[in-house]
Amino acid sequence: MTWVITSLCRDCLDMACVEVCPVDCIVQKQSGDGDWPNQLFIDPEECINCGVCEPECPWEAIFEDEQVPEVFQADIALNAKIVETRDDFEVPEKPDTTPPTPEQVKENKAKWNYDG
Repeated sequence: MTWVITSLCRDCLDMACVEVCPVDCIVQKQSGDGDWPNQLFIDPEECINCGVCEPECPWEAIFEDEQVPEVFQADIALNAKIVETRDDFEVPEKPDTTPPTPEQVKENKAKWNYDG
């Protein structure tokens, strides 16, 4: 079992999860690439299943792979796919950001048709 960052992270990138990850398994594509969405990913081969990232995500985008909502099932394979091109990904540095408001989180979930 591993953790998965879902589409709820797409274009949101708070990166609080990156700061707490003890094994640096949360990564981002190094340069803009149309094949990869602008979000963070968890390398399933590096993840030690500690779960410290999940409560840190203000966008509520991180789930255990077995708990990923149906609407985000494709994100499991997308996170796993980074293993094939891992050298193209890096652990990002966290910029100073303002956490989202509860209303922004709600709007982001609605955008993805997720009411969880």
